[in-house]
Amino acid sequence: MKFFLQCLQLLPLLIIFSLESLLKLFIPKKRKSVTGEIVLITGAGHGIGRLTAYEFAKLKSKLVLWDINKHGIEDTAAECRRLGAKAHAFVVDCSNREDIYSSAKKVKAEIGDVSILVNNAGVVYTSDLFATQDPQIEKTFEVNILAHFWTTKAFLPVMMKNNHGHIVTVASAAGHTGVPFLLAYCSSKFAAVGFHRALTEELAALERTGIKTTCLCPNFINTGFIKNASTSLGPILEPEEVVDKLMDGILTEQKMIFIPSSISLLTVLERILPERFLAFLKRKIDISTVLRKQQLNAENWGPPCMYMS
Repeated sequence: MKFFLQCLQLLPLLIIFSLESLLKLFIPKKRKSVTGEIVLITGAGHGIGRLTAYEFAKLKSKLVLWDINKHGIEDTAAECRRLGAKAHAFVVDCSNREDIYSSAKKVKAEIGDVSILVNNAGVVYTSDLFATQDPQIEKTFEVNILAHFWTTKAFLPVMMKNNHGHIVTVASAAGHTGVPFLLAYCSSKFAAVGFHRALTEELAALERTGIKTTCLCPNFINTGFIKNASTSLGPILEPEEVVDKLMDGILTEQKMIFIPSSISLLTVLERILPERFLAFLKRKIDISTVLRKQQLNAENWGPPCMYMS
């Protein structure tokens, strides 16, 4: 009874804050300047990471680009320079903690203090649990979540000292709901979403309000390996569309970005709808059919067939 009365006392605040949030939907958000900021992007040799680097280059940021692919990262850096930005390319294996720490030392010594960190590098293997090899599961967690810890531990201290910075977590819609044939990937992306939320709360508790956090959670992204695929959530997203929304989210300091926005509604419904109805809804969305078609050979250690982040 006491708890109920306490909740009732908070009702006016709930109404005020809800109206405030509603009002903000109609007021354009101010976009911050990132000119001169040192931006480090992991997985910048292709896809979302590469396109994000181009956008920061157009805004005259100083870029530090990491990827395991030497040719890919050098191509990205060359294009960033053509766009008028300073760009530094590093070949880094984001599945290797010591490689991350040693590369971070080089960045600090040779370039300066990173103020915007974009944890984008990710891998995905589309196969059922038993077809997914143990090293593939380990690699998924090393790149998709453990690397976030190592990069953040390396670059966050200076951000905290200056009370200025931004940490971006590229997660996935699969970090909010389970998806068949993506068991390792989903688990790692749930961890990435949890990392973002816990880090946000920890920075607030430490009163480091000048350090912003953003988490990107898109649906399937077309990287050229999926042709004309779609689900009831809509067509596969184009990388350019995702990066456009990611940049808008970073510059307006949004905490969570869902693409498409309907995914945020689905994450709420999953908590309140009956289990049998949810099962019916997931059959209608038909994600498993898409993934079944894209299932990799268990022996394939080449580039992932698709990205959901």
